Amino acid sequence: MDYYFNKTLKGNFNEVVEKVITALKTESFGVLTEIDIKETLKKKLDVNFNNYKILGACNPPYAHKALLAENKIGTMLPCNVIVQELDSGDIEVAAVNPMASMQAVQNKDLKVIAEEIRDKLKSIIASL
Repeated sequence: MDYYFNKTLKGNFNEVVEKVITALKTESFGVLTEIDIKETLKKKLDVNFNNYKILGACNPPYAHKALLAENKIGTMLPCNVIVQELDSGDIEVAAVNPMASMQAVQNKDLKVIAEEIRDKLKSIIASL
């Protein structure tokens, strides 16, 4: 089982980030965190890195259900989506496969929730 879903796009990095955020909203995800890896690595290590952002996406109703089913599941939230500029100049968008990360949790109620989130994330990535 792959631990992520991805798609490669042409375009401007910042425009793709905005497109991803808009696509997440169509499935009721909000972006709780946005980490600029390029900026962080430059600031902390003085190294150059391609454009790379990690978007911490959350669907509140599903997050609530997951927390009710398994109170430690917050250690695996939110669902991360990355947008990275490849050396080719293309932009890759990838999202975590919650089924892969939830395998370690033996909870049948959580499995159903993870399957639904997986389907939503796959749909978002495919729509880009």
